[in-house]
Amino acid sequence: MVKRETGSGKDGGEITANGHRASTWSIALTHMKIFPTLAAVAALLTASCTQTGLPEPAAVSAPETALAGTVEPFVIAANPLAAKAGQEVLARGGSAIDAAIAVQAMLSLVEPQSSGLGGGAFLNYYDGKTGKLTIYDGRETAPAQASPTMFLGPDGKPIGFRDAVVSGRATGVPGAVAMLALVHEEHGALDWSSLFGAAERTAEEGFVITPRLGRFLGRGFPQLETPDAAAYFGGPDGKRLTTGDRLKNPEYAAFLKRLAADGPAALYTGSTAAKIVARTRAAPLEGRMTMADLAGYKPVKREAVCNPYRAYQVCVPPPPSSGVAMLQLLAMLEKTDIADRGPNDPQAWFLFAEASRLMYADRDQYVADSAFASVPVAGLLDPAYVAKRAALIGDTAAAPPKAGTPPGAVPVGTDHTMEPAGTSHFIVRDGQGNVVSITTTVESIFGTGRMVDGFFLNNQLTDFSFSPTDAEGHPAANAVAPGKRPRSSMTPTILLDGDGKFAGAIGSAGGNSILAYVAKSLVGAIDWDLSMQQALALPNLVARGAAIGGEVDEFAAGVVEGLAERGMDLKPGQGEDSGVHGVMIRDGKVDGGFDPRREGVVLVGTGD
Repeated sequence: MVKRETGSGKDGGEITANGHRASTWSIALTHMKIFPTLAAVAALLTASCTQTGLPEPAAVSAPETALAGTVEPFVIAANPLAAKAGQEVLARGGSAIDAAIAVQAMLSLVEPQSSGLGGGAFLNYYDGKTGKLTIYDGRETAPAQASPTMFLGPDGKPIGFRDAVVSGRATGVPGAVAMLALVHEEHGALDWSSLFGAAERTAEEGFVITPRLGRFLGRGFPQLETPDAAAYFGGPDGKRLTTGDRLKNPEYAAFLKRLAADGPAALYTGSTAAKIVARTRAAPLEGRMTMADLAGYKPVKREAVCNPYRAYQVCVPPPPSSGVAMLQLLAMLEKTDIADRGPNDPQAWFLFAEASRLMYADRDQYVADSAFASVPVAGLLDPAYVAKRAALIGDTAAAPPKAGTPPGAVPVGTDHTMEPAGTSHFIVRDGQGNVVSITTTVESIFGTGRMVDGFFLNNQLTDFSFSPTDAEGHPAANAVAPGKRPRSSMTPTILLDGDGKFAGAIGSAGGNSILAYVAKSLVGAIDWDLSMQQALALPNLVARGAAIGGEVDEFAAGVVEGLAERGMDLKPGQGEDSGVHGVMIRDGKVDGGFDPRREGVVLVGTGD
């Protein structure tokens, strides 16, 4: 099943200026038309740092790649093999969604800890001809037999989270494949059957485990102790595979062959669907999914939620995505003087942290599947309400804020949802100007650890509140219900300029921290006039309730001390870290970047 080739392609990578390990094998893909050269990037970053008053690259690291050129097709993804698969589709005349399908198929193989065909996704689509935005919701759904108490034990208390994430009842009906098929039906240029070849070949021939995947394989995640994961990642010597070993997945290759030939029915009906039901209904904590749940899954087309920020319209998916919360955060920051400051100023980070805490308080209380709960989207963005919330930001850190009462809000119970970090984000633009911004996930690391036909099953239902009511008996907006989609932090974003034209795209991995990761990057790119690569490399700071965490060793001198003087004791710890990928169109040129904490790449053109 898995062939271990010790030492084949082994590469520990290089340590970048900010302490992250860069994979040298990804830098070596010189045939991929990555612009500009690393030497030119370093020169550009040094000049930019001087002009903007940034610290030396010890605080904002030089990227492995960056890009600057005319507005050409591009692919930005968390893994070079996935990005290359998308670029090859573009070279054959494929559309943005054609390339996105190839990227997702490859990510399911080479980045299984983050996303896959057994998970779900939100996709933000920009039509280059009409300028229209469409949201495609491929979020997983709870089975028809799900109940609000399915995550409660015999004592009526929530079961342990570590037990829940590997349980059969954690898996929602997968939505990514059905959603991608719908977008392809409407916007595809090439045959569906032609989009899986790169991933199929790589699964057959094997790929070298990267330092990032190897790092996760070396940790104590409960998913890795499941029989499926233990067998998949086990070598012939009985030891778990690691960085540099070659991993083959013939079962996944066979499934891709059927998926290419039969379309989404290959997953939602027949043998694969039967296997999914069987795996989710296996002990411990067996689930309640049926073949009818799989056959009946439907992706949803939605209208984007847009709100102005500076010169742009920022557009995100509506609930069950938490995009509206990210828009609220930006709207509150626009009421401050953060734009007049910069990444070296502790007051800038203080403002960001306090606004984040206010945002999370509202988001945690109100955002849920709008088909099951009343979500005050307009109220959360109401200018008077935003101003009232922003006015709560004082000179020093306040106690953890409570949710406000935006216009249109109805009383709901206090939320107790726990959201592990996972996920991947990628962006594709084709030669016709169509753009896909997609965030995709199997939820926490390696989903449930249960596998079917070479891919992991999601544990997305753990994104529901385990407790259906609060202490006073009020129902939680994000409680489990049959057919309901759990609240998501995934926020694939597209920016429009004053003429309604595409101006940029961004999104991230990271669980509930996604909202802070994306907002931080937009502040850096828009307010502080940093290149996108510099903005993504800025230190992460996530403030939610009493927890204020960040990359304490990455801030400019004096920032952490300045936050402490303002009552914020910044603690280390970021879970899976961010995975922000973004692009801005500046003066008709592309400014794209990938998160240096991952192994991403920006590919421009079609590579021919």
